[in-house]
Amino acid sequence: MAKDDVELIKNGKRLDGRKFDDLRKIKIEVGVLKRAVGSAYVEWGKNKVMAGVYGPRELHPKYLRDPTKAHLRCIYNLAPFSVEDRKRPGPDRRSVEISKVSAEALSSVVMLEKYPNAGIDVFIEVLQADAGTRCVGLTAASVALADAGIPMRDLVPACAAGKVSGEIVLDLMKEEDNLGECDLPLAIIPRKKEIVLLQMDGKLTKDEFKKACGLAVDGAMKVYEMQKEALLSSINNVRIEE
Repeated sequence: MAKDDVELIKNGKRLDGRKFDDLRKIKIEVGVLKRAVGSAYVEWGKNKVMAGVYGPRELHPKYLRDPTKAHLRCIYNLAPFSVEDRKRPGPDRRSVEISKVSAEALSSVVMLEKYPNAGIDVFIEVLQADAGTRCVGLTAASVALADAGIPMRDLVPACAAGKVSGEIVLDLMKEEDNLGECDLPLAIIPRKKEIVLLQMDGKLTKDEFKKACGLAVDGAMKVYEMQKEALLSSINNVRIEE
């Protein structure tokens, strides 16, 4: 499908009726996996993502052990049935890359020094994909780590902004991600307003980049409030919707 074939913005509204600074509908559920130490399930638009945390536990292979801190591993996986064209099972270049940047973002808040020589494994499983899965996965993984009771300096919310039909918009859906001019996902440590993940696919001017970053940070802060509400409500097993 050519970019010119679809009108992504009409009368100041996007294809799904959202304003430029609107998030898609987000739902967060905590403690969904009985055999994981901590877990979370997030529906974000049409994305459906589950995260499970295992550990701290004995780390293998042994050469990865560090006497000063734990080693956090993140495994991001896009299920074969999660996309329209069936994905080949197993890791690919994209999933390896997202696993790496997700682990780095999460490691910036987890108090790894409390668990020397140990391993903490975070599994992110995308059951249904509709653009922005790395942001959804990070959001779910952060909540799952908190659910596991692993000491953290803060949560890590994530959100994306981008350029669609010449406009800077928040939280791109599938058509906007595929046919827009740019996608800019980021993740932050809210209390510090520190960016721990920032990637960009496409081109933006300096002013557009600043606007997109600001919009994505604002979006991530909204996600942060939902994460906290979900964790607080999990005590009473209440599902959060917004």
